[in-house]
Formats: sequence, C-alpha cells, structure tokens
Amino acid sequence: MSRRCQITGKGVLSGNNVSHANNKSRRRFLPNLQEAALMSETLNASVHMRVSTRGLRTIEHNGGLDAFLISTPDRKLPQEALVVKRRVLRAQAKKQAAAGA
Repeated sequence: MSRRCQITGKGVLSGNNVSHANNKSRRRFLPNLQEAALMSETLNASVHMRVSTRGLRTIEHNGGLDAFLISTPDRKLPQEALVVKRRVLRAQAKKQAAAGA
C-alpha cells in the first residue's frame, strides 16, 4: 500500500537530514495518513479510505464526503477517489429516478 492520500494525492517527499557539522544524509518526509471510515449520505454506508489529516479537514470544510467529491473536478482527484465519486453519482441518479417515477 503506497503512502499516498486517497483524497488529496499528497505523497512522500524527500530531503536532507543536516547535522550540526553540516553533514547531509537523505531522508523521507512522510505524510500524516490515517485510516478513516468516512460516512457517505448518498450511499448510506461508510467508505474506508487512507486519508491525510489535511484531506480530512478539506472534506469537513466542504460539507462531507459526498459534497467534496461532487464539487471537485475529476482531474484533481486520485483514482481511488474517482471510484467512490462514480458510486456516489450512480446512487444519486438512482434516487432521483425513483423519486421522479
């Protein structure tokens, strides 16, 4: 499993550890990823994702998982988020068809 946020796409960065003697050795900056169960109102189920803390704040700021996915363009979402977005859009269309019929 890669160290990449499934919402924002934030991943591992690299840089240097610099000692007091100014010796440099390579290091990795890892994102703060959390396993989260995000509730989707449209699907009436929780969706398990590996999300950065910044991604969780972004979802909450936009009004929940469904609102965030629908308002975000496809080109800005990673593949895992696009799969969930398609599920949400299909469920929304099915609910609207049932309400209209």
